[in-house]
Amino acid sequence: MSKVSSISLSIALTVACTQGWATTVVPMKGQSSQQTQLDINECNSIAASQAASTTAPSGGRLKGAAVGAAAGAAGAQVRGNQRDEAYDRVDDDVKQDYRQNRAKETAAAGAVVGGSRQRQERRAQEKTSAATTSTAYTSCLQGKGYQVNP
Repeated sequence: MSKVSSISLSIALTVACTQGWATTVVPMKGQSSQQTQLDINECNSIAASQAASTTAPSGGRLKGAAVGAAAGAAGAQVRGNQRDEAYDRVDDDVKQDYRQNRAKETAAAGAVVGGSRQRQERRAQEKTSAATTSTAYTSCLQGKGYQVNP
């Protein structure tokens, strides 16, 4: 293969990885353009399957709501106990309604906080997954005898 054709081939093989990073793949062992394309497709599939195998965080809102409800009910009980005289004279059903109302209010706040945390975890995981995908793609091609340039 002549120098001109290998340079043309490397320019022609500038591809976009599955995550959108442009890379230039240069065959180092005299691979044909067909073999290079097959290897690129295979390494893309490997990198994509690794990215797909991770699961996104879930249940953040539900966990936050549960924690908020428990905190609200406990807080209502503590506030009620601090007012011993009046609270003791109140009917048990009224006490229960008060605790439930406080639990509902704090459960809603907990759901918001839990959802926010879940989104933060998901963003962090997406960044990590993107870096892992890029590394897997590059490593796969390098293992097959290519130079990969960003």
